[in-house]
Amino acid sequence: MASTVQIPLMGGTADGEVVTVELDSNGRPPLTHHHLGSEGLAHAQIYELQSDDEQDGSWVYTFRGPAA
Repeated sequence: MASTVQIPLMGGTADGEVVTVELDSNGRPPLTHHHLGSEGLAHAQIYELQSDDEQDGSWVYTFRGPAA
């Protein structure tokens, strides 16, 4: 079974939500997260992985813009 981690989303319409993602073989989460909108991929938002220096190097996904 793959290891998972919960990462908060910052900014955009999903601000404050938390997503659970699988870690790769190096123990890192995916570099981006596509958060689906109410109409699926048509309104998805892109979040980019950042280290959260205020939280001892944990990760956050920061809003970067719409996918389309």
